[in-house]
Amino acid sequence: MAITTVPFRFSAATGLHRGDRAYQQDQVEVIPHPRTQGSVMAIVADGMGGKSGGRKAADQVRLTARQIYERFAPLEDDAGEMLKQVVTESHLMIKLTAITSEEEPHSTLAAYHVSPNMECHVIHAGDSRVYHFRGAEMMRRTIDHSFVQRLIDEGKISEDAANTHPQSNLLTGCLGTHADPPIALWHIEKLEFGDSLIACSDGLWHYFTPKEIGAILHALPPREASEMLISKARQRARGGGDNLSLALARVDPLK
Repeated sequence: MAITTVPFRFSAATGLHRGDRAYQQDQVEVIPHPRTQGSVMAIVADGMGGKSGGRKAADQVRLTARQIYERFAPLEDDAGEMLKQVVTESHLMIKLTAITSEEEPHSTLAAYHVSPNMECHVIHAGDSRVYHFRGAEMMRRTIDHSFVQRLIDEGKISEDAANTHPQSNLLTGCLGTHADPPIALWHIEKLEFGDSLIACSDGLWHYFTPKEIGAILHALPPREASEMLISKARQRARGGGDNLSLALARVDPLK
C-alpha cells in the first residue's frame, strides 16, 4: 500500500500528577516509532485495584503497547488493527498478572496513533478519553464505558449531572475483568494543521468542559497547555483529586 506523506511538525507533551491519592496508578507515554519518522502513538492508562494492583495493570498496558508498536510497520500495517491488538493483549497480560497477585488489577486505556500521512486512529476502553479539536472547537470525543454514560444514553440523567453522580466511577468495560474488553475504535482520515489530540484520565477531564479544554489547547503550545490543565484541575479538585494524566499533541505545518 502506497502512502503519500505530508511534512508536518508533531508537538507533544505529557502530564502526570498523583493528585490527592496516596498512590500513583496512572501511566502515560508518547511513543515515536523507532524506525518511521512521523509515526507516533500516545497512550493513557488509569489503573485500578489495590494499592499496587492498579499500577501493575497500567504498567502492563504501557509495556504491551511499546512491544506491539516496536513490531508495527507504519507504512505497511493497519494502525487500527495494531491498536485493537494493544487492547486485547493488554487485557490478557493484566489477567495473567492477577493470577499471581492478591489484588484485582484493572485498567482503562485511551490511545491514538498518527501516521506519516496525518491519518489518525483512536481507541479506548473505560472512562479515560480522547478528544479531537480543530482549533478551539471539539470535533469528537470518545464515549465512556461507564454506568453514568449508560444513564445519559437512556435519557435518565444529563451530562452535567453525571459528573456529580454517586456512581460516576463505575465502569461497564475496561481491561483485566472477566468480560472481554470493549473495542471502541474510530478513525480520522486526515488531520489538519492546527488540530490537537488529547488522551486523558477522568482525574483530568472531570474538571473541564470541552470548550475549556479546546480554548487552552488552541491558545498555548502543548507543554504550557499541559501544565495549565493540570494546575487548574488541581485547583478545582480542592484537595479531593484523583490521579490525573494526559498525553497531548498538536499538528502544525513544518516551518
